[in-house]
Amino acid sequence: MSSQVVLNFMRQQGFAEEPADACNMHFVGLYFQPRIMFALVLVATLLQSGPLFLVLAAVLWWNTLVPRLNPFEFVYNRLLAPRRGAVPLLPAPGPRRFAQGMAAAFQTAAGLLLILGQPIVAAVFEVGLVAAFSMLMFGRFCLGAYIFHVLRGEVRFANSTLPWAGAKP
Repeated sequence: MSSQVVLNFMRQQGFAEEPADACNMHFVGLYFQPRIMFALVLVATLLQSGPLFLVLAAVLWWNTLVPRLNPFEFVYNRLLAPRRGAVPLLPAPGPRRFAQGMAAAFQTAAGLLLILGQPIVAAVFEVGLVAAFSMLMFGRFCLGAYIFHVLRGEVRFANSTLPWAGAKP
């Protein structure tokens, strides 16, 4: 059975409610991209690599602007979903794309600042990225999707998707 945290996360991301087994499998599939990106963000941060941040940003901008051609979802749908008997991932809804766009913006800023010789200012964006990815990976909370809902005036809904929130509004 899906935990309330997983259900809240899926609602926050903009996905419709689904049966518990499907929800859990969908949740696992959605975490494929952030697992890889978080590891690469940590590498870029440790190496202080502006070019790597810009490559990662380019991938996320692509995912944001052309969600039907997301390379992570392509790999997951072709290689992993069939082995797991999972339903393929569909293109990301608005809240998920907004979150990817926010991450892309932070990665772009970090990359350009590192290239321009501003590592202290770049560190602000790097810390923001690591914090946001940590909340996502360890707290099952997507800051970008939460901000999406708040900016749309859906504060009550956004708050109902917090990991510690109980029932739906």
